[in-house]
Amino acid sequence: MSNKATKNALRAGTVTAGATLLMLLSSPAFAVTPDDGDDPGPGLSIIETLGLYVAAPIVLFVVIAALVTISDKNSKKSTRSS
Repeated sequence: MSNKATKNALRAGTVTAGATLLMLLSSPAFAVTPDDGDDPGPGLSIIETLGLYVAAPIVLFVVIAALVTISDKNSKKSTRSS
């Protein structure tokens, strides 16, 4: 292996090892034991989860896109007439 390839391999290994170490250090090791005062509510059903994290963003996107399209059409009409 050439000197440049060796340096690149060493750099890639160092970055990979560093990223792995940071991931391990940031893992929630003590998340199983609840803290004092924790009062988790009831979990969401599958339908509620899909509605909140899938349907709501899609509906918001469609509403915003429709409002932008409508205002764009109105501004084009007003510039043509003047």
